[in-house]
Amino acid sequence: MTARSEGTVVREPGRDREAPLRSRFLSGARLLLLSAVLLAGVGACGRLIGWVALTTTVGPTAYLLLDHPDTVGRRLRAAVLGHASAVGIGLALLAAFGLWHHPSIVARRGDTTAQIAAQALAVGLTLFLLHVLDAPHPPAAATALLITSGISRPGPPLYGMLTGLALVLAIAPLLTVAASGRARSRAGDG
Repeated sequence: MTARSEGTVVREPGRDREAPLRSRFLSGARLLLLSAVLLAGVGACGRLIGWVALTTTVGPTAYLLLDHPDTVGRRLRAAVLGHASAVGIGLALLAAFGLWHHPSIVARRGDTTAQIAAQALAVGLTLFLLHVLDAPHPPAAATALLITSGISRPGPPLYGMLTGLALVLAIAPLLTVAASGRARSRAGDG
């Protein structure tokens, strides 16, 4: 609470610290709800079609798209370019290193020299391309690793990851806009 006294503002002790904490709590609760709804839906869709749609690249992508409603357009552009680049680069390097049908690092319980080289180059090329395109999206590096490690190899694992990403890229911006629109209308009502 503030009081005005002869042109000065007097603040109650402790009040300044509470406002940012309350704001962070509300923003965190918003992220909790939106991400849980989004990822549960993506996981359910994947299960319905028989593919694993929730991969390690989907969560961070969802976070980046849901976290800052004011930058969703720029973040969506970066996410689409990032994952598309990573998929193309990852698949190209699987072919270049002769790893197309090679067992994943999980199945082998380790990686080969060729897999390590493909993984390192995939991440490096993805980061290079995203820098050149001015489209920073760190989760794309995970996409490149998932493909070149064989975890999301061509076939159902890759299709599941791509389905999960497509759903997140399509739905997260809609959720963000809807949630921020409701927050603005509530602020206008008060």
